[in-house]
Amino acid sequence: MAVTRSRYRSASSAGTLVAFLLVLIFGSPWYVDWVNSGNRGLFLETLAWPAWNFDTDQSVRDLLAADLKAILLVLFTAVFISLLVGAQLASARGTISAILTGWAAYIFAAALAALITAFLLANASFASAVVAATGGAAYALIVGWIVGLASMAGRR
Repeated sequence: MAVTRSRYRSASSAGTLVAFLLVLIFGSPWYVDWVNSGNRGLFLETLAWPAWNFDTDQSVRDLLAADLKAILLVLFTAVFISLLVGAQLASARGTISAILTGWAAYIFAAALAALITAFLLANASFASAVVAATGGAAYALIVGWIVGLASMAGRR
């Protein structure tokens, strides 16, 4: 039993580490500026979604919302992978199950992080928060397979 528990603990650690690296590298101001400077394609532009920055020209509210969204994405990914990895103790263990667990956890985390931080923006409404959550879910649908692969690799 201890071996199984440590395997799943490393799966959530691997998935969370990859989520952290995705947000740190591809959400950085340098990467976002590079993507915005030209047509880079759907995948490279999507990677820049949880953009964090230190721009002093933005309002404090917008700056806090963007940075908090990136932080919450990583934290919620750790929580959801840990919660969903317990389901793998059932009879649905395997490679596909591990990939889908990490991918789904990232989708839930991105949608929830976007939903919560949308209420920090000026003129926040429930409708704008739902639109932000769908943007987060769309981001994670395109990028989340990377976290799924990491959680699968950490499970082995």
